[in-house]
Amino acid sequence: MDRFAHKRGKLVPLPSDSLVPERDLNSAPVLETRHLGIEFGGLKAVDDFNLTIGKTEIAGLIGPNGAGKTTVFNLLTKVYQPTKGTILINGTDTHGMSTAHVNRIGVARTFQNIRLFNNLTVEENVKLGLHNHIKYGMAGGILRLPNYWKQEKIAHDKAMELLSIFDMEHLANHKAGSLPYGAQRRLEIVRALGTNPSLLLLDEPAAGMNPSETVDLMENIIKIRDTFQIAIMLIEHDMNLVMGICEGICVLNFGKVIAKGSPEDIQSNPVVIEAYLGKKKEGE
Repeated sequence: MDRFAHKRGKLVPLPSDSLVPERDLNSAPVLETRHLGIEFGGLKAVDDFNLTIGKTEIAGLIGPNGAGKTTVFNLLTKVYQPTKGTILINGTDTHGMSTAHVNRIGVARTFQNIRLFNNLTVEENVKLGLHNHIKYGMAGGILRLPNYWKQEKIAHDKAMELLSIFDMEHLANHKAGSLPYGAQRRLEIVRALGTNPSLLLLDEPAAGMNPSETVDLMENIIKIRDTFQIAIMLIEHDMNLVMGICEGICVLNFGKVIAKGSPEDIQSNPVVIEAYLGKKKEGE
């Protein structure tokens, strides 16, 4: 996947010793976690998780199955409240915030298992993502007042603009559940973009995609970052995708960070290799 090498920014250190892409050096990080952790019944599912993501960084969160990756996403989106530690979104401490509040301040996500409203149209699914921007009240919606139609026009135009990212405008009136698997994955990303995030979390976006679809997805993730000037963090098992487009990569194992760095750093890290492949027996 070297075709994407020129799209990846060089990582440079912040004063805090964190690494961000060079282009983000003069901007505040979109995400900072400090000593983040959560316990379930005394078991530390995530422990002392520290990570910084630059304003327009494409970052990867990888690790073996059960390493705690989705738990981290659930902490960032407040599906779970941390047992300890701090999460800063654009410098704002999210302590005590709900999932909806965190979404309003700029965090959107997709899920490992697609969560679309299958009986609604493609456009209606995207419009649900625009809820942060619709400015008519209940009475306006019930009575169909002029402001309702104005806001509906704005929502329609925005939904079509977002669908155009994946060339899906022609599918606007199709039921979401009728779409092929790959198109449903893309629709979920479009709906998340509708909330106008500054940090987009993608949980295994390439799951179930063939190699051609995965390359298209890689190009579109870069396009989304460049178009909206946002940060994207993804959990993914497809290492071609991760190493192809991610600038900073964080590796989890048993809930702890075992490595952070550029794709080149991660690929040559013996601790990472051992975590994925297991320790070789003597003589092998």
